[in-house]
Amino acid sequence: MQVGALIIGDELLSGKRQDKHMQALIRILAARGMKLAWAEYLGDDPARIESALRRAFAGGDLVFSFGGIGATPDDHTRGCAARALGVPLALHPEAKALLEARFGDEAYPHRIHMGHFPQGAAIIPNPVNQIPGFSCGHVHFVPGFPSMAWPMIEWVLDTHYRQLFNDQPDIEKTCIAIAAKEGDLIGLMQEFTTRYPSLKLSSLPNFGNETIPEMHIEFGFSGQPALLEIAMAEWRKALSERGYELRQKVSGVDR
Repeated sequence: MQVGALIIGDELLSGKRQDKHMQALIRILAARGMKLAWAEYLGDDPARIESALRRAFAGGDLVFSFGGIGATPDDHTRGCAARALGVPLALHPEAKALLEARFGDEAYPHRIHMGHFPQGAAIIPNPVNQIPGFSCGHVHFVPGFPSMAWPMIEWVLDTHYRQLFNDQPDIEKTCIAIAAKEGDLIGLMQEFTTRYPSLKLSSLPNFGNETIPEMHIEFGFSGQPALLEIAMAEWRKALSERGYELRQKVSGVDR
């Protein structure tokens, strides 16, 4: 099961706010030996949100949806989720109790709408202000506020997905080949991807920078540590035999 993210809000696409959710989700997943496979940014366009959610519900991925579950007119996510599932919105009894406890009489007539979820949804507790998010299968909906969204995601993972945690997560190792050109090494890259199908090979060409003024390529392998060590040793040997000067990247610095 892969993990994906839907990050919703016109303010992100207009530049009024900078997204913080994707980096936080990557960090939260990495702490559990998991990784993010994909992310999609969406504005407050109901048709696009509904379409994206139809794909999410139809797929087999674990998906986190950020934003658009409030009570204002530009919060479309709850309704879009219901339409994508073909079910009505319904007031969740636990959400109703939480909202009434939080707001009292002021829960009506508007705030109570934050407890209307697609029929059959389960709630996600909100430790900050008790206004819950909700889950529909493997698609989980949290607010756009980071202080609320991130602990809610951690609760979902720790409560429902411990079987996906990995005590031996993939790692990445890199090496830098000076004066290398991708076109000259495509055959070698194809050979290694065939030899090591469970590893991911990356190639990042650079025309020179302050640290390394020469043209170079940063090659990386990611995967399980034992196999990765073997592949990287063979890769470095193959590059050296072709006459390339190799350098290491340590703590984000090329040397």
